[in-house]
Amino acid sequence: MVDQPSQLEELRRVMDRLRSPGGCPWDAEQNHESLLKYLLEESYEFIEAVEQGDRVAMREELGDVLLQVYFHARMAEEHPTDPFSVEDVAQVVAQKLVRRHPHVFGDVKVSGSAQVLENWEAQKAAEKGRTSAVEGVPLAQPAMALAAKLMYRAEKFGYDLPITHPVKISATTQGELGELLMGIIDQAISLGLDPEAALRGATKGYIARITEYEAKTNGS
Repeated sequence: MVDQPSQLEELRRVMDRLRSPGGCPWDAEQNHESLLKYLLEESYEFIEAVEQGDRVAMREELGDVLLQVYFHARMAEEHPTDPFSVEDVAQVVAQKLVRRHPHVFGDVKVSGSAQVLENWEAQKAAEKGRTSAVEGVPLAQPAMALAAKLMYRAEKFGYDLPITHPVKISATTQGELGELLMGIIDQAISLGLDPEAALRGATKGYIARITEYEAKTNGS
């Protein structure tokens, strides 16, 4: 009996055929930049499937996300000076997982998931050579996610940077918090303000505060 190739190998073969001469004209015309919108779109569709508990849709949408990975990796093979393949991508992430889980693949002891996350962030900072809480934070992400990430980073770096205009909230659940946020957005719209732009502007100010704090700390 001849062993059948794995479905991942089959996906790689199909992607190679589509991208190669004689394949699909549309696929051949794409580049990393032109596909970015599809990567975002497919990710959002998978999120929606998860939120709806639709396992059929989850399987399909996760496949679409996987397609984007294979598509980008296939294009990367064509780079004239720095090519890499999906195998290289898998190798890098596998090595990273082993390296950042010393409590599983080594002899490090942890007390729970909180310490696992703390160790992960510390190892990541060391590997990347990061000296700033802002380094490695994707600034193009939605404003709310960006603000939350920056505050998380500032806390992990031990910075004392209280929010300029703190607001006390009475929410005790995700649902209550969501309603409060909806209320703020509703008021902003009523005033003719763009809540996304407003929060993004505030995050830029927060980034400036982080940078100033780090400059003073490093200079002292």
